[in-house]
Amino acid sequence: MAAWLLTCNPDVFDIGRFRSDGQVLDSWTIARHKADVAAGDDFAIWTTGPNAGVIAYGRFTGGTARGTVSDPEYWATDPGVRDYVPLEVTEWLDRLVPKSQLAGDPHMAGASIFTQPWAANPHRLADAQWEAIQAAIHASKGEDPNWHLAPGDEIRRVELHERYGGSSQNGISPSRTTNNILIFTAPSSGHQHGYYDTWNEDGTFHYTGEGQTGDQKMIRGNKAIHEHRETGKRLRLFEGARGTVRYLGEWVLDPEQPYSEGLAPATGGGPERKVIRFHLVPVKATITDPDVQIGRSYVAPDESVIPAPATPSAPDPDLAGRNLSTHRRLQNALAEEAQKRGFATLSPGAADPDFDIAWRDAEDRVTVCEVKSLTSANEVRQLRTGLGQVLDYHDQLSRRASAIRAVLWVEREPSDARWVDLCRRVGITLAWPGKEDDVLS
Repeated sequence: MAAWLLTCNPDVFDIGRFRSDGQVLDSWTIARHKADVAAGDDFAIWTTGPNAGVIAYGRFTGGTARGTVSDPEYWATDPGVRDYVPLEVTEWLDRLVPKSQLAGDPHMAGASIFTQPWAANPHRLADAQWEAIQAAIHASKGEDPNWHLAPGDEIRRVELHERYGGSSQNGISPSRTTNNILIFTAPSSGHQHGYYDTWNEDGTFHYTGEGQTGDQKMIRGNKAIHEHRETGKRLRLFEGARGTVRYLGEWVLDPEQPYSEGLAPATGGGPERKVIRFHLVPVKATITDPDVQIGRSYVAPDESVIPAPATPSAPDPDLAGRNLSTHRRLQNALAEEAQKRGFATLSPGAADPDFDIAWRDAEDRVTVCEVKSLTSANEVRQLRTGLGQVLDYHDQLSRRASAIRAVLWVEREPSDARWVDLCRRVGITLAWPGKEDDVLS
């Protein structure tokens, strides 16, 4: 079997719009090697232009055929009758493999995509070249071997930029020398410019774009974040803006809703303007450094929630409508009781997993708690979800506390008593209103 590289000029064929419209790619036009392509051959798709690189791979499902394209609306000009090869895409990559990475690989030496980039499709790949592309695709899915910070690590910002490039002056700092976009969140300095970043109950983070006056636009750093998948750049989030900053892991834009627009005051409390809020999802942000303090002072969530129906795609059914209002009421009532008994109540800090509430006693022992509303319709699902969440929180925080225990706090006693024993067997205390002594003693 052979291997091929198929090039795509986005100015000729709008592959981005093609994909966003939900179209299925099943063929590619070719102009040479027509007698050589065959079913079972491997291929990779290479997009050209400023963001050049590999965006997908798969296999041909047949030999050369002739006909008209089935999607002329995505072409700048109607290609008419063409030769094409049928294919099946195995995977569209979440992160582009950039041209710069492959151009620096000695195994790609002599590849026609570099020596004859203008040549017609397809480009034949030698075995070593195809293996190099496969290795680069595999590497794009894991951690960058050239990145040496773990979530929770602290570093002086000047040293950070010496290692990984980017400007030391901006909150969004794309690097020209490495494959990273460095992002900094700091309420102490950001609020004066109308930057109100928010940590959300579902574990996501909303990051305000750059632009201190006037409506923010999708340019410069904002554009870099918005296009990070297309450019193959990794989003690296840091807590702090000056001096020593803390790494909070790698994040990606939410593919369903990458950003929203809101209103915020301009620098110094000026008139409101439109701001961009990027919706970031963590890739791997677990922090295990025992020197990183768990939690921050408890912040009571607003219980006055307008009910809205939960959707099948909701990541947690407890975070919508009636469930959300009940969830917050339960959580605040438990926090109030813990405070009355002398415990220091905590909300998640930037370095923590997204627990609902935690508390610390006088001997520095920490309890981490997940809160769940219960109805007859969702009881089993809520208990399963809550148990998994609190086990995960306990595991993540166990190396950062001298002693830690976990609590699953629910709206009422479960209808099936087996849940109490099940939780006990895995080291979790299951309790509900009226059982405060079981968890606050």
